Amino acid sequence: MVFALVLSLVTLSLVTPWSLLCATSPAAAQDYPNRPIVIVVPFAAGGGNDVLARLLAQHMSASLRQQFVIENRPGAGGTIGARAVAKAPPDGYTLMVGHSGVFAIAPALYANPGYDPRHDFTPIGLIGSFQQVLVVHPLLAAHSISELIAVAKEQPGKITYASAGVGSGGHLSTELLADMAGIKLTHVPYRGTGAAQGDLVGGHVDMMISTPPSVSGAIRGGLLRAIALTGENRSPIFPDLPTVSEAGVPGYVAVMHYGLVAPPGIDHAVASELNAALNAALANDDVRARIKDEGGEPLPGTPAGQASDVDAEATKWGVLVRKLGIKVE
Repeated sequence: MVFALVLSLVTLSLVTPWSLLCATSPAAAQDYPNRPIVIVVPFAAGGGNDVLARLLAQHMSASLRQQFVIENRPGAGGTIGARAVAKAPPDGYTLMVGHSGVFAIAPALYANPGYDPRHDFTPIGLIGSFQQVLVVHPLLAAHSISELIAVAKEQPGKITYASAGVGSGGHLSTELLADMAGIKLTHVPYRGTGAAQGDLVGGHVDMMISTPPSVSGAIRGGLLRAIALTGENRSPIFPDLPTVSEAGVPGYVAVMHYGLVAPPGIDHAVASELNAALNAALANDDVRARIKDEGGEPLPGTPAGQASDVDAEATKWGVLVRKLGIKVE
């Protein structure tokens, strides 16, 4: 009898908190979701994050049979909203749609972002990969990447490029190009894409790397000339336009990866249910068509795949930010 009592105590001691969590996870998942789910967008309404969040919310709401609410929390390069999500209760009712700027650039750019992208979020899954397009003013004597590099090497610093601001995707994508091509370009930062593009069309700056939707009209109208795409492959939007890599800078890739995350510590079963709903939305023809119209490629997958992507992107852009010595207080 004593032996049986000891055996029972030993058996009980082996029931760890993790095993208890696993035992209760199915029940938690069965009850989820039982109230509206908030998707935080760490930028203002109308941007890429916001458009994707609203698109996915519509389809995930139908899949999970629960209302999704979009909450915009802009400011400080997305770090204000991201910080709030990182500290939110890990119950599956607060999520965030973010991109490489939030998960990779901002943590290196800001002196105190308030979160660690590798540890302060639970990955749910990637959404899509969005490449950019390098455009120049028609008066710039460069019709290809090789010609652009040749002009830049002949006159270092003379070619100016616009961006939506210090630390923006366009800024760092252009600096990555300059670094890999061994050229010097002069940065002219603006407050937003609209102002930057306006001055580019007006001939006040020479070039810019931007999203396809924002410059496609100007390209079609002959106001800007497209030189190359920043992704790994050509885009159906510009099928005849080469990538930077194939046109003269091998290995160059500058894309924005979008993903869905939750606060750290979320129940594994709930995260799996959210991942399934996300992937179901990304399999929808309307969602896929909308993403491709924006110059993107859907990236359904696993939470582990997103975690690996965040790690790789944070390393890549963090190295460049530190090399350039950029810091925002």
